Amino acid sequence: MASKKETLRSMTGYAAESADIAGTQVTLELRAVNSRFLDLTFRMGEDFRAMEPALRERITNQVKRGKLECRLNLAARPDAALPTALNSALLDQLGALSVSARRAFPEASALSVAEILRWPGMLGDNNLDTEALHAGTLAMLERALTPFNASRAREGDKLKAIILDRLQGMREHVARIRPRTPEIVAAYRDKLRKRLEELLPTPDHDRIHQEVALFAQKIDIDEELDRLLTHLDEVERVLDNGGAAGKRLDFLMQELNREANTLGSKSVSLELTQTSVELKVLIEQMREQIQNIE
Repeated sequence: MASKKETLRSMTGYAAESADIAGTQVTLELRAVNSRFLDLTFRMGEDFRAMEPALRERITNQVKRGKLECRLNLAARPDAALPTALNSALLDQLGALSVSARRAFPEASALSVAEILRWPGMLGDNNLDTEALHAGTLAMLERALTPFNASRAREGDKLKAIILDRLQGMREHVARIRPRTPEIVAAYRDKLRKRLEELLPTPDHDRIHQEVALFAQKIDIDEELDRLLTHLDEVERVLDNGGAAGKRLDFLMQELNREANTLGSKSVSLELTQTSVELKVLIEQMREQIQNIE
């Protein structure tokens, strides 16, 4: 049975939602950037603090990697009527505490009218329907996650296209150098044989033939090219399947780089050396893009 394909997503994303909930105006923002792991941060007032576990659960169900910040703000609706009276009991208590504090610290400033009006509960904030606020906020988060993931998917498509283009470039390098490899190795083998015959005072042709043949095996790159193509196929498969593929792709870049380095270490011609360098450049370009994939 074929595995189910998923959306390939970038770790970078943004979404914002606002709604009137429980007589207040709530705004929510989701911002995400790259990270090796899932790192969730919440910026919100105490009215939302109790629902952090529920918020975290809903986000982690849909986001696997990235440094994600969730901001929640609560404000009075612009058209909301002001209360007709202050919380007199709280006002008396605050006044008494202010007097006591100024006795202990005479240099302290008195509370301003704005500070008094912003004091929690002074304008009837305690009448907030917490249950309705939490339910509405969770529903708003679900709505925000849709455009948030859509933006990450669009960016994921762009990253996929870039990586596929670099993969094609690597395949073209392999296709160009592979037919040339026997010729390159044979030319170097002949050059080595002649050099040994010139250096040895009484050349043993059979021994030279054996040594040259052994060295030719060591510089043969057919296996490296085969493994390189296998890894390229796997990268395409992982990209096609999508999902949280970033870590797997990063591992494959390490394997590709290993084979490219081996090609360079076995090089016996400028052409092979240049091919190894070009392959490593393409691998590094892919690695840079993969750092953005979930």
